[in-house]
Amino acid sequence: MSDLPRKAVTRTAKLAALPLGFAGRATWGLGKRIVGESAEIVGRELQQRTAEQLFKVLGELKGGAMKFGQALSVFESALPEEVAGPYRAALTKLQEAAPPMPTRTVHGVLTERLGEDWRELFLEFEDKPSAAASIGQVHRAVWHDGREVAVKVQYPGAGEALLSDLTQLSRFARLLGPLIPGMDIKPLIAELRDRVSEELDYGLEAQAQQVHAEEFEGDPDVMVPAVVHQCDQVLVTEWIDGIPMSEVIADGTQEQRDRAGQLLARFLFSGPARTGLLHADPHPGNFRLLPADPDGKGDWRLGVLDFGTVDRLPGGLPTPIGDSLRMTLDGDAEAVYELLCTEGFVKESIELDPDAVLDYLVPIIEPAQADEFTFSRSWMRSQAARIADPRSPAHQLGKQLNLPPAYLLIHRVTLSTIGVLCQLGATVRLRDELEEWLPGFVPEEEYEEYLDEEEPAAEA
Repeated sequence: MSDLPRKAVTRTAKLAALPLGFAGRATWGLGKRIVGESAEIVGRELQQRTAEQLFKVLGELKGGAMKFGQALSVFESALPEEVAGPYRAALTKLQEAAPPMPTRTVHGVLTERLGEDWRELFLEFEDKPSAAASIGQVHRAVWHDGREVAVKVQYPGAGEALLSDLTQLSRFARLLGPLIPGMDIKPLIAELRDRVSEELDYGLEAQAQQVHAEEFEGDPDVMVPAVVHQCDQVLVTEWIDGIPMSEVIADGTQEQRDRAGQLLARFLFSGPARTGLLHADPHPGNFRLLPADPDGKGDWRLGVLDFGTVDRLPGGLPTPIGDSLRMTLDGDAEAVYELLCTEGFVKESIELDPDAVLDYLVPIIEPAQADEFTFSRSWMRSQAARIADPRSPAHQLGKQLNLPPAYLLIHRVTLSTIGVLCQLGATVRLRDELEEWLPGFVPEEEYEEYLDEEEPAAEA
């Protein structure tokens, strides 16, 4: 048996204790205020205690609870700086580790899925996991042909745990809302539920990863490990070393931060154009910064892991995204508003002022306005505060906008990526990536002229 709590009653009890803990700490905080401690100190202590309890429980439960914690982790940069520290530490710990399955459980899964002689497939196999994820854990090994590999083993009962956790979390989503200002928690949980079946299917994950591995083979900027073997509950891929993105965020040089940020933006926008797939789980635990060659010379590359959640976009990112960005940059309020209405961002029953909509959008797309932009936690916090403040026009307008289902995952991935860029504090030439990879951002006639100019150089 795995140490993943499988009985619904056990997991429900642990999760149900969270809102009780929040209420208890609020009472404790009121008591501290009564005896004279400042609101700032009390608030900071409340946030720290909340972070510690929330992510300790989510990490212990793995499953959907841990998945939810990972999804929250990329929005850490939206928190006020005075309370971000405890969250940052708890979230990073959640990404990096969780209580492992007992060795006997791992061996049992491998025996059931790979056969009694599974050890003959490996020259070496490390029983101690090297990483833990929301539905499985990873073991380092050497495949029978000498390749170093990562062996991902799915937790028994992971599907039940995912659904149970997310159902329970949705019941007190309102209480979790203040954790990340400006973010509606309930749709995030609902969307995570919709992705459960895909993430449990290692066949789909292997297919998505192999498509990326083949497309980016030999790429100077992005490296995706190839799939070696796949079956139910077991996925074997090539191993890649490198600096975890969380370490770059914590201790990286500015050069590493900027390079990681540029490559992350490049992968976000080039991936759908090149593969027809969008990597939809961009938290720091899924990225590595690795040297361009085995000797460590040349520029850094981005290593990308975990393709369990992807959005299928056969034509690349939708052209209306590029169109609306370009129109907003041009200040064409009427055209932007008309496009948003056509795509369903403004419901037919609602009428808004096009100029007010433009005013709402312009600060959000600031990174696309300049040749290069420095993402920062302070910028992220200012955007979150602007949208979260009930007194602000942006808050009132934002409540009237709609997010069509076709754009839901794209929206979350974009926000998550921006969150990581702000954690990195990276200076990124975002506009370069948009011009090259985002359909509609460059008007079609200008793009054709650009291609005509490039052809002679390519032939030469």
